[in-house]
Amino acid sequence: MGSLKVTLCTGAAVVLATLTPTAYAADGGGVSVTPASPAPGGEVALKISGCAGTTGSAASDAFVADAKLVGAAGTLAGETRVRSSLEPGSYDVKITCGSVTVKGAIKVVADASQSPSAPPSTPASPVAPVHAGGGGTAQHLAAVDAHAAGPGTAHAVVGLLLAGVAATAVALRSARRSRRTG
Repeated sequence: MGSLKVTLCTGAAVVLATLTPTAYAADGGGVSVTPASPAPGGEVALKISGCAGTTGSAASDAFVADAKLVGAAGTLAGETRVRSSLEPGSYDVKITCGSVTVKGAIKVVADASQSPSAPPSTPASPVAPVHAGGGGTAQHLAAVDAHAAGPGTAHAVVGLLLAGVAATAVALRSARRSRRTG
């Protein structure tokens, strides 16, 4: 009789665990879209809380492709792009993670400046040195004119002197070896 109670309690816990994420996500508390109102061609970040699995997807006619959602500990996240040929308006979004399906909507605006939470636009490529280590050398080298800092007469003289010293050292070493063997 003891194992029957454990089985029933486990079954009840599984049913509650399965239904709880659906109720949580369905009331809008578990889904976030950034920016909330994207423009056509803009990128969208999706995040859902309360999923039991580690993968999921978000599908909409507004998206170029379905967003693949990945994560752990009940939180999944992913990115996709809004179709650039899309007309402004509201579009349905269907998020699926495990056995949980959440339906919502995304509002596409005509211009990104109409979106209250739109991130500032960034250039397509870097316009300044990237801080990627090197102790600040990238910033220093970006400020130095390449033609002015190139090898000049002084560099050529120093190079010739060093080559002369190296040639003399090789000649002296060869002379010593030939005296020892001869």
